Amino acid sequence: MYSDFILANDRPAYIQVKDYMRRLITTGALQGDQKLPSTRELCVLLHVSRNTVINAYSELEADGYIYTVKGQGHFVIDSAAPSDSVFQSHGVMIDWSTKLNDYARLAEEHDLMKHGIRGQKQAISFTSIAPDEELFDLQNVKRAFMDRMSLEGEVLLNYGYAKGYQPLIEYLLSYMENKGVDLTGKDLLVTSGFTEGLSLVLSSFKQGSGRILCENPTHHTAIKAFKMHGYKITGVPMERDGIRLKDLSHELASHAYDLAYLIPSYHNPTGIVMSHQKRREALRLFNEYQVPIIEDGFNEELRYSGSHIAPLVVSAGSGNNNVIYIGSFSKILFPGLRVGWVLADKALIHYLESVKRARSIHTSTLDQSLLYQYLYNGNFEKYLKRAKSEYKRKYELVVKGCKDWLPAHQLSSDGGLHVFIEFASGLDTRKLLKLCSEQGVLFTPGDIFYTDGRGRNTLRLGFSRVSEADIRKGIQMIGHCAEKLL
Repeated sequence: MYSDFILANDRPAYIQVKDYMRRLITTGALQGDQKLPSTRELCVLLHVSRNTVINAYSELEADGYIYTVKGQGHFVIDSAAPSDSVFQSHGVMIDWSTKLNDYARLAEEHDLMKHGIRGQKQAISFTSIAPDEELFDLQNVKRAFMDRMSLEGEVLLNYGYAKGYQPLIEYLLSYMENKGVDLTGKDLLVTSGFTEGLSLVLSSFKQGSGRILCENPTHHTAIKAFKMHGYKITGVPMERDGIRLKDLSHELASHAYDLAYLIPSYHNPTGIVMSHQKRREALRLFNEYQVPIIEDGFNEELRYSGSHIAPLVVSAGSGNNNVIYIGSFSKILFPGLRVGWVLADKALIHYLESVKRARSIHTSTLDQSLLYQYLYNGNFEKYLKRAKSEYKRKYELVVKGCKDWLPAHQLSSDGGLHVFIEFASGLDTRKLLKLCSEQGVLFTPGDIFYTDGRGRNTLRLGFSRVSEADIRKGIQMIGHCAEKLL
């Protein structure tokens, strides 16, 4: 015993000794009322100073693991060590797979981190559409953190409010107003990213028809959420300028829908921006059939050319309250902060706030305050300008590479951090992925974004975290492998 202790350099020595001895006690290696080595003995056994052992024993006694008998030494507290019954119980092995409900099974089944694309460690991967961490504005993030902690550090480390951190709420309301949103009758709830916002909305709605309508293809995370909440999904095909209105009108006339979900700007996965005319007509149709719309704000800021098109929630105006806008800075700023928001009618936010409180109490106040201070300090605009310049260069390189090296394809994307490729119908991108992965290149096969099993001839290329050299090399390899299959 004691020969397996290895002292590391990254933590105080007395804490390492304390943790080591506590582990011996809680695992039963040291029994209740057993006498421990003296401080002189243990410092020799563990090759540490005597003061280190004295401090470790003091901490263990304060934590209720050992006690001291004057003149005799230190002993293990009986209740701190496991009883014999722990080691006498045999054969109790629960088969957890029989205990899980459909919600858990669907989550696991659609978990791309477990069942998605895997490749070599050094592979060129076009699978991510997360921001490039090399662009992160670390100095100003650190400054924002210190600024906010110096002002109200004690408050930020305590419980917060379910609705959100008030200074951030006010900033986001102003941010949405600057986009053109009429805030009359609207309110805002801060969430832990887009995914929680969508889940809060889906779980709060009463299911009538149990149907939800969306674009086809659409965001894979949204498809997963719809299925986990028990919705039947109808996908409406897309055209170069957004959802196909003729099919949308037909679906709304043919079936009742509880909700609609749309990504009008820099759509995931196609990158398409819905035209202004289609936005107005889609809103008219949804209003006519009394179908609430969930608008995914996604990559609205990442426009590289052309004029800005306002969100659906702007086009709806103040006379309608049927658009629920879910926003996030995850694809622009720092996804690690997990801060998003829902902007909707006050009556709906009133209930969503209570659902949020019942589920997770509140989004991390520390994260919210850090984001707020960073935004308040005026860093966002400078960072966005630099990020857009970098992403635009990569975007143009990807478009040119696809034009030069990919056979028989159509490319769609008006901005954002990815492009969507459609090959001739005979090319299976699952087979293409297998060939490419053997050559160290990965992408996301497009069929995972479709609601009806189609899209086997499509793929998504995320370029935000890929170097320019690897963009050229990777697309060239995809084209080479596609030629083989064709």
